[in-house]
Amino acid sequence: MPREAQYLAVAEVLRARILSGEWEIGERLPSRARLAVEYEVGRNVLQRAMNRLIIDGLLEGRAGSGTYVRTPRERLRLVRSRLRHRREGSRPVPDRRERGRADAWDSHSQVRVPAPEPIAERLAISPGDLCVNTHYEFLADGQPVQLSESWEPLAITGETPIVLPEMGPLAGKGVVERMRSIGVVISRVVEVPRPARATQVQANLLGISVGDLVLQIERTIFDADGRPVETADMVIPDVRREVVYEFGVDRP
Repeated sequence: MPREAQYLAVAEVLRARILSGEWEIGERLPSRARLAVEYEVGRNVLQRAMNRLIIDGLLEGRAGSGTYVRTPRERLRLVRSRLRHRREGSRPVPDRRERGRADAWDSHSQVRVPAPEPIAERLAISPGDLCVNTHYEFLADGQPVQLSESWEPLAITGETPIVLPEMGPLAGKGVVERMRSIGVVISRVVEVPRPARATQVQANLLGISVGDLVLQIERTIFDADGRPVETADMVIPDVRREVVYEFGVDRP
């Protein structure tokens, strides 16, 4: 049997045993060595199978103790829609269909940060051009549910009252409203979602494990002339959030 299929098969058997209640929530599973012997597979195969179930939220590893059946966590809904983009910027906007909506956030902005090459490409500026860089951490009921890093060209917002997204007369109003106040009309938002694994920094901030599945959303906001005015990278832990994209239908 191919190694890839082998570890997935073992994961599915373990999943069935867990869901059947063979091991209670909080109970320690047999050692990896014992399970490897039981399934007649190598320890690496068994390790990959258990890692799969840890990522899926069924198991949790405890350093120096072993692997335990994890208490189920509800995945909260995050709605992304065209209507929402008309009014949102870097901060999530509450939606009555969402469960556990973000109700608090921390932010930190830096001015005159040179744009790294990938960011400069997304903003159609030159590498090293100065930007305002803002980091966000969003909480729902005290639990971290999303990270975001935003970049705005200083050539657009510099010397204006909206240069800092979370300070000034339009603090926290979002990119669309802030840009409108200086005569920049937003016409479209482009999002590129990609699955990824949590880095050490992301895991620390989100309270998850390194390597846990996350959804990274690369978002860029354009004005009516097609000029990028802001780009952001959002990180959403898969174990905590399900992301729903909603699209309206144009009527003839």
